[in-house]
Amino acid sequence: MRHRKTVHKLGRTAAHRKALLANLSMALFKQKHIKTTEAKAKAARQFTEKLITLAKKETVHARRIAYSRLRDRKTVQLLFDEIAPRFADRNGGYTRVIKLGQRHGDAAPMAILELVGFETASKKKKVKEEKAKAAAAAAEGKASKPKKAKEKTDDTPEEVVQEAAAEKETEPAKKVTKKKAVKEKSDKEKK
Repeated sequence: MRHRKTVHKLGRTAAHRKALLANLSMALFKQKHIKTTEAKAKAARQFTEKLITLAKKETVHARRIAYSRLRDRKTVQLLFDEIAPRFADRNGGYTRVIKLGQRHGDAAPMAILELVGFETASKKKKVKEEKAKAAAAAAEGKASKPKKAKEKTDDTPEEVVQEAAAEKETEPAKKVTKKKAVKEKSDKEKK
């Protein structure tokens, strides 16, 4: 029986798993969100939340433990100076796993792992920049409409499939029309 055994093995040796979780956590701390498989996201979530709770202590001992797990001084500094203070009044639940669907190559379930509270910061910054550009354009007397900022979003699998189907439908039509144009041109030259 496997009662109370909570380690997500991920089909790897202990050393490989330890390195994988450290690398996923470092990427999450730096990028604020990562796209990975669902199993890795759930394992990294557990590892990451324990590190954030450790970083909230703000002691030298906690820093040394975090460094022994992550093995990157800049990421440990980022964790203690930027990320942990944002979660000072939050008791757990620092990360969120968003399921995306299956990967095309091997049908592995994919997910996004993100830090709670950091996803809106980048969106708000883009909206502020857009409003500033619109105000500057209005001040100059330009009556142009403000352009919508392109946000880097992860489309759901349904949207990706629909876009791919639309592209496939348009491409053969263009090839057919080009072939027809070449045939018509050659027919005219023969006459």
